[in-house]
Amino acid sequence: MIVKITSKRQVTFPARVLDTLGVGPGDQLELEEGSDGFILRPRRIDPTFIPPLRDKIDPDAEPIDMETFRSQPYDPSLRD
Repeated sequence: MIVKITSKRQVTFPARVLDTLGVGPGDQLELEEGSDGFILRPRRIDPTFIPPLRDKIDPDAEPIDMETFRSQPYDPSLRD
């Protein structure tokens, strides 16, 4: 597969690649340099960070349905 780099150094990946990685608008990708080049993988939440946050979550709060959350329109104003 070949992707083109724009004048702003941006790259558009084919939908099939992003679907296979399970990423969408707002998600982050991680590049890891190896001896043969770079490895591209989705950036996931590190589970070791979750236990210290448990006390900050309201036990009566409804769980979030991640599929519904991800299917909502992307709001560019919420970018990092």
